[in-house]
Amino acid sequence: MNIILAPDSYKGSLTAIEVAETMKRAIVNVNHTYKVFIKPMADGGEGTIEAMLASRKGKKISVSCTGPLGDAIQTSYAIFNSDLAVIELASIAGLIQVPKTKRNPDLTTTFGLGEVILDGINKGCTSFIIGLGGSATNDGGLGMLIALGMEAWDENGNKLYGFGSDLHKINKVSLASLDPRVYKIKIKVACDVNNPLCGDKGASKIYGPQKGADGTQVKKYDKALDYYGSLIESEINKSIKNVPGVGAAGGLGFALHAIGANLVSGSKLLSDTIRLETDIKKADLIITGEGKTDAQTLYGKVPSHVATLAKRHGVPVVLLSGSLTEGEIEKVKEKFSGCFSIISSPLTIEESIDQVKSLLYEQTKQIIKLISASKQLN
Repeated sequence: MNIILAPDSYKGSLTAIEVAETMKRAIVNVNHTYKVFIKPMADGGEGTIEAMLASRKGKKISVSCTGPLGDAIQTSYAIFNSDLAVIELASIAGLIQVPKTKRNPDLTTTFGLGEVILDGINKGCTSFIIGLGGSATNDGGLGMLIALGMEAWDENGNKLYGFGSDLHKINKVSLASLDPRVYKIKIKVACDVNNPLCGDKGASKIYGPQKGADGTQVKKYDKALDYYGSLIESEINKSIKNVPGVGAAGGLGFALHAIGANLVSGSKLLSDTIRLETDIKKADLIITGEGKTDAQTLYGKVPSHVATLAKRHGVPVVLLSGSLTEGEIEKVKEKFSGCFSIISSPLTIEESIDQVKSLLYEQTKQIIKLISASKQLN
């Protein structure tokens, strides 16, 4: 039997690689003749690079850049085939990098992303994959564009430097000085949201609060992003504020789209890059999973995309998650051959997190034992 393991991470507990490796140990323990192939997945957030490195040969590149709060940080990205750079925003301007007491969109910037893109260009990369998950910013990509060479000024002609607070001062921008090499590269942006830049479903209203914005700030940022967006649209002579996904990462999707990037599903982008569908065609069983399965799983999340690929080729697919919530879970179950939680007895959240590896291991064993028994019956 050929089994493919293509889980997302159990966020806050296990990386996608750790999930897949734990599953593999359990499967081999049941039947060592089964051939198990690890294809850890991600949707553009934290873990995207590690998931790709687990499936494709590449190398990590260390780089110094500006962090989310404006100080210098050491981070990394990955290069594949000498010309493809894969970058995670979470490791450059991620919410996890900002202490809770300093979470305020006025204080954060995407400047570092522009610096890392330029580092990749300097190293000969012509294609880029940028994952936008886990952002700490709401600057509309202003910082990134300034790092790439764009100029911005306030009403008094003073130059701005790309922090969120600068959005409220912005009066004029010019893309004339943008590094011309930016227009010669191909950028694919991995994002799993469809939000526009502004409005009730825009970047500020939906995601601003989790980045520290209070009610007053949310309204101010929505207005500022609308004006800033119009300035950029005037520069590129194109209306893009309402393109689905440009509201991702506090409007960073908007800035990237403005310089030619394509916004695509993170799960699809990663699966295409690691050639998951090609492997699925040869499989007898797929196991996927995530930390928490709910109605949102159906909207571009890793397990849903994996299930779509599996069903396309008639391969049974099992979902094994940290938890299966109530609500619309019945619609989720329709996508899979079977859905299971790793929780087999009453446990607190803390206990579940502490025991996550053993719980995952044991539940995987039970699933494989059942499948093995059914094969014998047939």
